[in-house]
Amino acid sequence: MTTLVFGHKSPDTDSTGSPIIWAWYLNQIKGEEAKPVLLGEPNTEAAFVLDHWKLDKPEIISSVDADQPVVIVDTNNPAELPEGINGSDIRAIIDHHKLVGGLETKGPIDIRIEPVACTATIMWKMIGDDLAQAPTNIKGAMLSCILSDTLEFRSPTTTQEDKAIAWSLAEDLGVSIPDYAAEMFAAKSDVSSFSDAELLRMDSKEYEVEGTKFRVSVLETTSPKTVLDRKDSLMSSMVDVAKEDGVDQVLLFVVDILNEESTLLVPNELVKTVAAKSFDAQADGDSVVLPGVVSRKKQIIPNLKL
Repeated sequence: MTTLVFGHKSPDTDSTGSPIIWAWYLNQIKGEEAKPVLLGEPNTEAAFVLDHWKLDKPEIISSVDADQPVVIVDTNNPAELPEGINGSDIRAIIDHHKLVGGLETKGPIDIRIEPVACTATIMWKMIGDDLAQAPTNIKGAMLSCILSDTLEFRSPTTTQEDKAIAWSLAEDLGVSIPDYAAEMFAAKSDVSSFSDAELLRMDSKEYEVEGTKFRVSVLETTSPKTVLDRKDSLMSSMVDVAKEDGVDQVLLFVVDILNEESTLLVPNELVKTVAAKSFDAQADGDSVVLPGVVSRKKQIIPNLKL
């Protein structure tokens, strides 16, 4: 049976590119039949990467059958995975997030979780010398994942390994990192065709703090004004999105990639409390700027308090 390789729901560039990379490795190097799939539409940056490197968009799935062989990448959180995940045959997990728990396997499996900024960084090390056989578009996907997850090395999650591997790939591909990253971020910043609800869900994760459930949404952009000009309608849409998704509140952080700061929208007293207790930030209006805060994984989620 073909092994399905996938990342988390609301796929970003790493959760779009890494399944493609690992499915190539399993198929071409390990001789195992594998197929990359997605758990939702890729975001605008990921779609740009697919088009730029002439990669086929993987099929989108919402559930997995019992005993379906799978490899999970870029997450280990059951809440971010498809229905029926614990009934599937999980063969491996490759990730760079904290261990959440809750996944069940049918036997011993290969797990590799490392404190680096990107899943593709781990894959580069695991594939090793066999990467010399990879076509240009697989290496391009790998570089794209690293540049996306590190915000071109601006994110505090960035390690020296991420940097060294990205520069090595860029040299191999003949790519200028500043120029290519600027193209990627421009694509990520073009959100004009998305509804408010789509924006709030586009790059989001559910997280619970003291019994209160949040959808923590991040929009990384080189043009924060484009998003902030819509803040009134975005805050209004948070009510319906929260109700539909079974959470108490949507938190939206608009990350200004170039100025390395984020703006948290503050629609009510609950979020005002979150801003004060989590980031020592006093919100006088309907938004508050958080200097230096750009990483959900390292700076937002771990600090959330009520």
